[in-house]
Amino acid sequence: MKRKIIFICSIFILSGIMLGSCKKEPGTGGNSTIYGKVFVKDYNSSFTVLQEEYYGPDIWVYIIYGDDRDYGDRIITSYDGTYEFKYLRKGTYHIYAFSKDSTLQTAAPVAVMKDEVISKNNETIQVPDLIIFN
Repeated sequence: MKRKIIFICSIFILSGIMLGSCKKEPGTGGNSTIYGKVFVKDYNSSFTVLQEEYYGPDIWVYIIYGDDRDYGDRIITSYDGTYEFKYLRKGTYHIYAFSKDSTLQTAAPVAVMKDEVISKNNETIQVPDLIIFN
């Protein structure tokens, strides 16, 4: 009898652990999509004259899943500046591309970021344009 009680208790404990570990975090494996475009403002070296504006081809766009510290995936924009991250689960996502610093305080690129939340399955979210300086 004592063995049966221990066995039943251990099943409850293990099933609780298994159910807790099945919680789906943000990331791939779902059926939702986040997409958008990268818009480039091309200035002269002192950022005083706007030379050209266009949707940027061949620009890396990154996605961070939830509270991760590093990006989870990246993609290069198409000929018309579009990007798309597919097969995402519910959760919070941070989308970004790198830009020149228009304040000229640093030569290092700065991240232009947009945050989006997928709140239901099979959702398609359009991100407002990521506007970067070149």
